[in-house]
Parts: sequence; C-alpha cells; structure tokens
Amino acid sequence: MKVGVFTAILNDQPLEKALDFLASIGVTAVEFGTGAYPPDAHTKPDDLLADKGKLAAFKQAVASRGMEISSLSCHGNPIHPDKEFAQSHHDIFRKTLKLAELLEVPRVTTFSGCPGDGPSATYPNWVTCPWPDDFLKVLEWQWNEVVIPYWAREVEVAKSHGINQICLEMHPGFVVYNGETLLKLRNAVGPVIGANFDPSHLFWQGIDPVRSLRDLKGAIYHVHAKDTRVYEENSLRNGVLDTKPYSQEADRAWIFRTVGYGHGADFWGHFVSTLRLIGYDGVLSMEHEDSLMTPSEGLKKGVKFLQDIIMHEPKGVVSWA
Repeated sequence: MKVGVFTAILNDQPLEKALDFLASIGVTAVEFGTGAYPPDAHTKPDDLLADKGKLAAFKQAVASRGMEISSLSCHGNPIHPDKEFAQSHHDIFRKTLKLAELLEVPRVTTFSGCPGDGPSATYPNWVTCPWPDDFLKVLEWQWNEVVIPYWAREVEVAKSHGINQICLEMHPGFVVYNGETLLKLRNAVGPVIGANFDPSHLFWQGIDPVRSLRDLKGAIYHVHAKDTRVYEENSLRNGVLDTKPYSQEADRAWIFRTVGYGHGADFWGHFVSTLRLIGYDGVLSMEHEDSLMTPSEGLKKGVKFLQDIIMHEPKGVVSWA
C-alpha cells in the first residue's frame, strides 16, 4: 500500500511547491482535482490537453519526485436538474477522461450526482425515506430516467479512452451514498463503476466501514483516507442529519477529522487489513478537511499516522501450517 494525498487542499500553492512539500513528508502518490467541485489549480485540463509540452512537464514534475498519480478527481453533479450546471460538470468529466488517458492514469474519481424530482426541477432532490409514496415515485424516476441511462453512456465513453475504473464516492446528497446504492448502479451499468471508498461519509451515517468493505469486495478502485468524529452529546439530541455549517464545529453532530483523530489506530489497522483481505493493495489518498488543523499540520500528522498503519511489504505466507 502507499500513502497519497488529494492535492486540492494545497490549491493555493504552485504545483511544484505542493509536490515538494508532499515529498518531504513521505507521500508517494497524488490525486489531482480537475474541476467541477474540486479546484483544478494544479492541472488545468484545457491547458494540458492542448499543449504536449505542458503535459510532459506535468508528468515529469510528479515522476521526478518518485510519485505516481493515483486518480484524477472531477467530483461533480453531471445530472443536476440545472442544465447549464450539469453540462459544465459533464464537460469536465469528459475532459478528465481524456486527460487520464494521456497521463496513463487508469481511474477517474467523481460522484454519482443527483437529479431533481422530475423534468421541470431546478434543484437536486435527495430521497431519504419511502413515505409518503411521492418519494418512491421520485426515486424511481431518478434512477430509471436519469441515473442509469447517463452512467450507461458514460461507461462506454470511459472504456473508449481506456479508462475502466470510474470511482464513485459514496456521499449523502447524491443517489449513490452507501454500498447498497453503489452496487445497484454497478449491477445496472457494469463493472467499470466502482467505489472511491471514503469511510468518513459512512461513519456519520452509522455504517460500519469494514463491513461495507467486505460487501464491496472487487468493486473498490480507490480509497480516501479521511476520518469523522461523531459528537454524541449533539447527535443523541438531534440525530446525524445536520445542516449547520461545517464552521460551527462545537454545535454539529459530527465533523471531519484528520485520520487518527476520529478513530484510533485500532480501527485504521483493521481497515487497512480488511483492504488487503479483499484484494485492495493500492493507494490511501488522504483528503484533508479537518477545520481544527491547518492543512500543513493535518497532512503531516495524517501521513505519519498512516505510514505507521499501512503494510509496506507484500502479503505474508502461512509458513507455520
């Protein structure tokens, strides 16, 4: 396994400066944002796609520091009911596929997206309960008329670029938010759809990430290393569906934390061991969204924590039996 970092948190730094910092703390893989919700400060897909010299310099900047690119991230909502908004995120996804092909990166990371409640909607509608029956009708329309047709097309486009891993991050607010919905879409459109497995979004939903890993064996294509702290003094009072701003840390039911600050070494050791048990031995891409720490301190602490947790050598053998 390798420890990587999603560089979006360092978007205020030039590419080479960000890479130098990451190399200095022991990072050996990087994930770059290419637009939509993540910033594209380090990639600028239009520039890299149009200029072979810039593309070569970009590749060299990463390789010269002994790093690999684990994924290109265009987390977005290409099925947003606002057609202009959806088109912009769709276009970025398509450009990201082309860029991944040129960079020989085998995977692209994004969200499933979420439509509205019908053809005339203006905002997404995330359905979370089956009653009144209106919600089930909305859900049926979303999946059958929008979600499955869209991703069935995009899977074929991805394959035409040699990209066989579209890594959907299971995230509340989008139609794919847990293992069950990830597998629903994968079963409908094929195995190019897999997971960008981020346990932080599962923790606050009350999902056991390790059980989810086992359910998704063979469908995990990329992993985000991000933690969550659930504050029971708040969640037991108001539940975990919390719309207060992330900046109101003390009042929320939960907040994102640097790895090790939401769950300790016991969980993370179990997590990476389960990854190996189910056949994933790739990158853990650290996504820093801990508002209690600066990016520099959070990344330093998180990378050191993960380096002590992951297994650096190949799987052992049962030599004693």
